[in-house]
Amino acid sequence: MSHFDLLVRGGVAVLPWTVAECDVGVRHGRIVALGALSDATADTVLDARHLHVLPGLIDPHVHFRDSGVPGTGDPEVETMATGTRGAVLGGITCVLDMPNTTPPLTDVAALAAKRAMVARDALCDVGLYVGATRDNISDLATLETAPDVCAIKVFAGSSTGGLLIDDDLTLERVMRAGSRRIAYHSEDEARLRQRRALFRVGEPYSRHAEWRDERCALLGTQRIVSLARLTRRPAHILHVSTAEEFKWLAAHRTIATVEVLVNHLTQASDAYDRDGPLAVMNPPIRDARHRDAAWAAVADGRVDTVGSDHAPHPIAAKQRPWPDCAAGLTGVQTLLPLMLDHVARGRLSLARMVDLMAAGPAQVYALSELGRLVVGARANLTLVDLRARRMIEADWLASPCGWSPFVGTRVTGWPAATVVGGRIAMRDGALGSQSVGTNS
Repeated sequence: MSHFDLLVRGGVAVLPWTVAECDVGVRHGRIVALGALSDATADTVLDARHLHVLPGLIDPHVHFRDSGVPGTGDPEVETMATGTRGAVLGGITCVLDMPNTTPPLTDVAALAAKRAMVARDALCDVGLYVGATRDNISDLATLETAPDVCAIKVFAGSSTGGLLIDDDLTLERVMRAGSRRIAYHSEDEARLRQRRALFRVGEPYSRHAEWRDERCALLGTQRIVSLARLTRRPAHILHVSTAEEFKWLAAHRTIATVEVLVNHLTQASDAYDRDGPLAVMNPPIRDARHRDAAWAAVADGRVDTVGSDHAPHPIAAKQRPWPDCAAGLTGVQTLLPLMLDHVARGRLSLARMVDLMAAGPAQVYALSELGRLVVGARANLTLVDLRARRMIEADWLASPCGWSPFVGTRVTGWPAATVVGGRIAMRDGALGSQSVGTNS
């Protein structure tokens, strides 16, 4: 008779090779047994009857705004503790956190401060992006191999924060410094600056999509991928949002992988009328033609990862007139409920969702212990109830900023439990009591 630290019993497991009823046995934070384990005992048994057991889902694109440096950040907007709380409440077992904090994560000292904070405060696994700058290129090859670093991030188009590299010469130098896949915000900065003069303060929020238009996105992506081919440095194009990009990227799978945000799968240009400034993000919400193109790319395999681009701001900053309003939306906690609702509506299969939210990011970011339900993997599990019908409500959100464009949205499918490193971090909306540190 086998004995486990944790036994997940009676669920339907999404395995790499099938979807079938399967128990999961865990010891010392790792999966050690899969199959019919009816005779086994365990310190803790998690009843998964009527639930689906998924490999721990990953949100590969979050901005938790917390550098770990005392006296910086804004705890009324987000912290590592509140951000990871939202993640586990939403069924996410691992997040990859962006470097455009104050101060930004661009050097060894900033990395050490953030790693210490994650070890102290995080409720789920956390990988850390290092931001590329004009001044740290010589250090990037070392930084990208440091513990808990998931990738180098390049802002080739301006967004929140001051990290920006927008000339080809410097971009090429960054690409030649190291070997791991680099993640890019790829809007074309020259076109952004040129077009800014065409718009006035106080115009409708929908003008955001006209300013940061399809051409801006396509030019940025073409430029990055062309340089990636020149340098033979793999690229991951973040938040691809246009039909033109999806079409063009299909010919460049050998060098470039693709992320799509749940927002660009869920929202269209009518969001500006409904949500006003709460729909403003970079790159922008676009019309239904582009949303349809994103779904087509999901369906035929051109998309590798889906993320939230969770980017909280104070509500007062969001409510300023356009374009002075803050760009960015909350999303880590609502990512899985929205994607499960898309599954329920037949837009993708549960297996494809798992591919996009577990195996895909694990492959893109070389997270070898994550992404699949297999013996030997880290015991990160997401349990979901595909039949649950819920409304996303403001008082469920963990982020102190307190808002989401999806408040009031009814969904079918809901996270039932989150297991991180073999420990139950959330069950039926109740949090566990232990933090689990880093893993990437």
